[in-house]
Amino acid sequence: MKKLSYTLLFVSGIAFGQFFEKDKVFTKQDTLKGSDTQFRNFWDVKKYDLSVEPDFAQKSIKGNNKISFEIIKDITNPVFQIDLQQPMKADKITGNFPIKNYKQDGDFIFVTANKTFKKGEKYSIDVTYSGNPLIAKRAPWDGGWVFTKDEKGNPWMSVADEGIGASIWLPTKDIWSDEPDNGITMKIITPKDLVGVGNGRLIDQKTVGTKTTYTWEVKNPINAYSIIPNIGKYVNFKDIFNGEKGKLDLDYWVLDYNLEKAKKQFQQVKPMLSAFEYWFGPYPFYEDSYKLVDSPYLGMEHQSNVAYGNNYENGYRGKDLSGTGIGLHWDYIIIHESGHEWFANNITAKDQADMWIHESFTMYSEVLFTEKYMDKKSADIYMIGLRNVIQNDIPIIGHYGVRNEGSGDMYPKGANMLHTIRQVINNDEKFRQILRGLSKDFYHQTVTTQQIEDYLSSKSGIDFSTVFDQYLRTIKIPTLEYTQTGNTLKFRYTDIVKNLKLPIIIPGDQTINPTEEWQTVQLKNSNPVDWNKNYYINYNNVE
Repeated sequence: MKKLSYTLLFVSGIAFGQFFEKDKVFTKQDTLKGSDTQFRNFWDVKKYDLSVEPDFAQKSIKGNNKISFEIIKDITNPVFQIDLQQPMKADKITGNFPIKNYKQDGDFIFVTANKTFKKGEKYSIDVTYSGNPLIAKRAPWDGGWVFTKDEKGNPWMSVADEGIGASIWLPTKDIWSDEPDNGITMKIITPKDLVGVGNGRLIDQKTVGTKTTYTWEVKNPINAYSIIPNIGKYVNFKDIFNGEKGKLDLDYWVLDYNLEKAKKQFQQVKPMLSAFEYWFGPYPFYEDSYKLVDSPYLGMEHQSNVAYGNNYENGYRGKDLSGTGIGLHWDYIIIHESGHEWFANNITAKDQADMWIHESFTMYSEVLFTEKYMDKKSADIYMIGLRNVIQNDIPIIGHYGVRNEGSGDMYPKGANMLHTIRQVINNDEKFRQILRGLSKDFYHQTVTTQQIEDYLSSKSGIDFSTVFDQYLRTIKIPTLEYTQTGNTLKFRYTDIVKNLKLPIIIPGDQTINPTEEWQTVQLKNSNPVDWNKNYYINYNNVE
């Protein structure tokens, strides 16, 4: 099959081509952005109470963020790092504790306290901010604000910031490992003829003069890059999904002229939620509702505020990423971005280097949805078809501590790794319970790669450590070389990590355990082996 030519393939806001950073040099700034530094490691964020007011004409924003936190170790006169990327400015900083001074240095604000803090004490820092934020040139592939107009000429504004960080507009502790445990409130201030849509539930709406303030509340932990205001000429319609935890509110905010199209296209939401609750367990944010919002870009997985911009058509912008036709049976953005509610929003990687936890499982959610919505054969065909966009350029896991992502292969290659692991487990119900267990046992947590690897190995009873090494940490794909004479099969692995343990089940319920050394087994018959293509390995007949 011809390789897919659209290499700017978007999945969850990241372009595959963006990751090819083989020779990237990291700086002190990268470490400050990506590490749990001495300026971050003594305090834990509990809640953000924020406001944002965009000015469409000036392409500017202003607002405030009250950062509530708890001290997690005794410390005297510490320096707090608040992230706010240039050219945004902190206009005023106060706290309910003595502040000696503060300064804005590049993309960071350093607040020096004049106090001894004790573990368990709770305080807050209040930052008033303003400026002309970075404008996205090509959202969501790059980060930044979007100031555009809808088809009727009305202002339409939002922001995309997964890769670059929420601090391009919002003063925050901008590190994935620290989510506000008690959620957020967000006030979006708009001209009274526009609507502000945020995360969670709308709890208040007030108009004073020419402006309206929409107040949204999230009760659950939320990652900073998921905190997104949307401003436009929105209308709202609602529905109810009867799910595993009861009634889940479905909340849809679309541009007024998209209302009828949305009512038709969004009928896919209930089958999607039904499939994902079957595979992954209950939707993780019943308290905050499920929401789809018209977006001025293709889409993103903002928690309880999923950005939708797929033109109300099936596939990915009307195309099937797998090249098989299977992906044209459903709307890619609805399925993929909603899958992130379980993997990225419920279970979040502590470090951006482990972003595969978000993307591999979520791309595999497309396969699992297809299996539930259509059939297993179609799901397998779709999965195998996605191999056509794998680059095998650099490892899937990036560099730790510097806000660096690995290869975009974390999407299709990572999903194929999970599909391969499923073949080895060879028990779909057990595999399903492992997936549901992940969602339950790591509920609303930030995690490391090692935790996820160990969990899959432990719950399956199979050591997958070398399988993870093979697919996550190298660019080599295992090749099974073989020859068959009658019922005698000779085989070995090449292009593998040392001591790779990746057994293969072959027809007749025989299992072979290839190594780098040639082995021979006797088959139950002399029929040519029909190799299972669901394993992401290469088969090479060397006769």
